[in-house]
Amino acid sequence: MGELIEFPSNGSTAGGYLAAPDGGSGPGVVVIQEWWGLVDHITDVCDRFAAAGYVALAPDLYHGQKVKPGEPDEAGKAMMAMKMDQAARDMSGAVDEVLRRGSGDKVGVIGFCMGGGLALVLATQRPDAVAAVVPCYGIIPWPDAQPDYSAMTAAVLGHYAEKDTFFTPEAAQGLADELRALGKSVEIVVYPGTDHAFFNDTRQEVHDPEASRQLWERTLAFFSEHLR
Repeated sequence: MGELIEFPSNGSTAGGYLAAPDGGSGPGVVVIQEWWGLVDHITDVCDRFAAAGYVALAPDLYHGQKVKPGEPDEAGKAMMAMKMDQAARDMSGAVDEVLRRGSGDKVGVIGFCMGGGLALVLATQRPDAVAAVVPCYGIIPWPDAQPDYSAMTAAVLGHYAEKDTFFTPEAAQGLADELRALGKSVEIVVYPGTDHAFFNDTRQEVHDPEASRQLWERTLAFFSEHLR
């Protein structure tokens, strides 16, 4: 359904996977990768958004590098090698690209694992455009890269796993408390019995079909409320 494209990124170019609905247009959504890179799971998420009527773009923050699921040490190295300033420019460029290709003047952002934290970063950097942000079992893992949440105007819907040892429900609740203290709109959903990355259906060892269905339905309803 989708295709690999290049798009402007602060005077340079970036790449990513774009999927659009059959009608050619719709509200824009930026999809932020896990630490594995722009793998099949992420492109499939874009395709699913397109089938639901959205223009979805996943920027390739690793610029062509992919890590096989099941190799977390390599994924960790790739994440640590990622340049945050470049990633920020690429994500912002993706926002502009879906605004150009889609309908409306606001976009949604969804991210998974590492991408959940980056989705929050993007919402603070582009309050002019990001109206809804959905971090999925992700919080910003870099102590020296905490964003200025006061700048964020987007509503937040966070999906977290009860048994997650990377980004715990307690950490998610701490994020929610911080955001509410700043007057932000935030809802955190913790899925009972689930593990980190439960939405990733290419990882059968953690995938939870029922929790995934609920996550998807809640996300579509959330984006419909804030973007349509």
